[in-house]
Amino acid sequence: MSEAVAAEAAALPVVETFHSLQGEGLHAGRSAFFIRLGGCSVGCSWCDTKHSWPQDVHPRQSLRELAGLAAEAASEGAAFVVITGGEPLEHDLTDLCTALDPLGLPLHLETSGVGVLSGRFSWITLSPKPHRPPSAAVLAACQELKVVVHHKADLAFAEAMATAARAGRGPDAQEPALLLQPGWDSAEGQELAISYVRRHPAWRLSLQSHKWLGVR
Repeated sequence: MSEAVAAEAAALPVVETFHSLQGEGLHAGRSAFFIRLGGCSVGCSWCDTKHSWPQDVHPRQSLRELAGLAAEAASEGAAFVVITGGEPLEHDLTDLCTALDPLGLPLHLETSGVGVLSGRFSWITLSPKPHRPPSAAVLAACQELKVVVHHKADLAFAEAMATAARAGRGPDAQEPALLLQPGWDSAEGQELAISYVRRHPAWRLSLQSHKWLGVR
């Protein structure tokens, strides 16, 4: 393989990179560097990053360049790196994680669980979708299960995913944190999620705080 071909193979389609605060989940409010990869075949109607779905329209960036950007963010206070999308598991993330490892920052993955789990992550946030259920491997590996709620059926789906996530682990394995996140601008989802969390203490509420604050 020529050097040019090898470099192209090691590059990934990148929608954007930015240093901000994690807005959702258990790590909300912490300084983080985000790498948003292009490509997603899941196709959620409520997705707020539909521009990330196609791969070919986004420029490919080398792993060395991405590692350099992450290092710069780390020097400015980023506590961890978030690989998101799109659906990042539509790519093999092994080499990207290897390139980022020398920084010494924890690597977080945000995924719907569709695709083969690759790479090495200290934290996996799984946001499963009813129309494209996640793989058993991602269910068993996630530290955080975050289900978006728009309708009552989403609550039953959330419980089914929690049961599946527990069942796939060993007897001594830590169970994932369980979060319900109202769909943005969904009054029904907000009411359902708040009511359910109030009555089911195993679950907690996740809000898209970055949208409320008006930050990326």
